[in-house]
Amino acid sequence: MPPPDSDTPLQGDAHGYDRVSHGYAPDGRPLATPPVPLKDIVDEVVDNLSGTAKAEIALLEARSELALHGVSWTAGWGAVAASAAGIAMLALAFGAILVLLPHVGPLLATLIVVGVLLAIAAFAGWRAQVAYGDIRTALRRDLTNEEPDD
Repeated sequence: MPPPDSDTPLQGDAHGYDRVSHGYAPDGRPLATPPVPLKDIVDEVVDNLSGTAKAEIALLEARSELALHGVSWTAGWGAVAASAAGIAMLALAFGAILVLLPHVGPLLATLIVVGVLLAIAAFAGWRAQVAYGDIRTALRRDLTNEEPDD
């Protein structure tokens, strides 16, 4: 019988350690899992891509609905603002005519107010044309092309 402080197992106890694994089991189950078949990997990738595409389409639909909502409310409030600005311009024109009336007479007061309003309209039209040119430049297909669009 070997001494009790020896590290070598007894002859009869040699198979007792086969059931305990410490990361190395020569006769036990392998440490690495078997490889996943390529068909399963491809199916998983296709499912993930399909889910991603559906999520992207749902996002685009939600963004378009939000944009439509914003455009409709912007157009509505823009119409209210434009109407109010038009009425204010009419009131300003009538007020200017009434102020000038005692000094220059009705015809000349009307002509002065119309001339000033036409000058303002011309300036605003020129600025709108410049802004429209910026939009056309931004939407041009070929930004390096120096020729004007159709």
